[in-house]
Amino acid sequence: MIQKFFEFERYKTSYKQEIIAGITTFLTMSYIIVINPAILEAAGFPRGPALTATIFAAALGTLLMAFYAKRPFAIAPYMGENAFIAYSVVQVMGYSWKQALTAVFLAGVLFILLTILRVRSWLAEAIPDSLKYSFPVGIGLFLTLIGLNQSGIIAPGEGGAPLHVGNLASPSVLLAVGGIFLVAVLLALRVHGALLIAIVGITLLSCLLGITAWPEQILSFPPSLGPVMGQLSFDDVLTWKFLPLIIIIFVMAFTDTLGTLIGLSARAGLLDEKGNLPEIEKPMMVDAVTTTIAPLVGTTTAGAYLESAAGIEAGGRSGFTALVVAILFILSLFFAPLLTMVPPHAYGPSLVVVGLFMLEPIKLMDFKDYTNAVPSFLTIVLMSFTFNVGIGMTAGFISFVLLKLFTGRYKEIHPGMWLLALLSLLFFIFYPYTK
Repeated sequence: MIQKFFEFERYKTSYKQEIIAGITTFLTMSYIIVINPAILEAAGFPRGPALTATIFAAALGTLLMAFYAKRPFAIAPYMGENAFIAYSVVQVMGYSWKQALTAVFLAGVLFILLTILRVRSWLAEAIPDSLKYSFPVGIGLFLTLIGLNQSGIIAPGEGGAPLHVGNLASPSVLLAVGGIFLVAVLLALRVHGALLIAIVGITLLSCLLGITAWPEQILSFPPSLGPVMGQLSFDDVLTWKFLPLIIIIFVMAFTDTLGTLIGLSARAGLLDEKGNLPEIEKPMMVDAVTTTIAPLVGTTTAGAYLESAAGIEAGGRSGFTALVVAILFILSLFFAPLLTMVPPHAYGPSLVVVGLFMLEPIKLMDFKDYTNAVPSFLTIVLMSFTFNVGIGMTAGFISFVLLKLFTGRYKEIHPGMWLLALLSLLFFIFYPYTK
């Protein structure tokens, strides 16, 4: 019954393969349980309740992905959007965290309406193949950067250099370097569950060497949602002042989700011959509903997670992978000390290697036609160098339309691309830039 529901035969998968994939995805993204509340605390959120809200939103969204969309994608509050809310919306723009959650809620409602009207799927189909090929490549490099940074192999630079090599004398960094080679060897030997084996193995070794502390307790009870649940504030919402904030959050969440869905689906072999994801409305609706519910329970924009790529590489193809991830999130409400003990230098190496797998579509890109190549290139590099998937995609949309227009090839621009370029332009106009 379960195998038929999740179409195991269609995807040529199995319980073992999907369970390993689900555990792998969860372990590579479980940092969100700790990191998201810590970031939101800077905006005034109480950390304990924010932790519970983070897990609740992730579990609910991933369950919806499993049973409604039946895709191997995990859902959780977005990294990037949470930092934007905390440091830009609250600290720079001066809104309260309750007003910020209200903007996220309104963006979610708009997502639901556009998904029901199939506008979001129409816009997704409007994107040219050249840009669609760039999404998984850009996401792959982004994951690599995240993995290298989390592992300590690279670090923020000094004296004008944006980055430099990390402390290779550090035991944790040496473990991370060893982890990359361990993953590579296991993959070369075609060992099933290579990423999961490496993550668990490095974690245990790190504990044995005294680098990572063993959890002081295994079981814990989650903090109450009370202080953050239902705390929307509609003060100043019906003013022109509030409109730019809704536009920024809307465009960021829209582009992040769209790029992630297409990029992950391309790697999983789920796209059709036209480069589109069949029934894309379903995962988009899951994203929309979760983004609407997330601020109601006390956290920020949620959507498909890049780290799902690790589970896909481990063999995840159906919604059963998402179901495993959701169950683990639910368990983390009570076993948070155990499940969050995985250190960055244990899961970082897997993200680095997954970045390699995501580069494959680059061979399909047209480098001879600069009206296609330049927008794709900007999408790829800006996703990584700005540490923001949405900025890379919006830059790609605008540059594609401008290059086609100024070279007299405007007939190649789908009507939906004009709208995407306009939304992207509004995003850059209203974005609260900081030094």
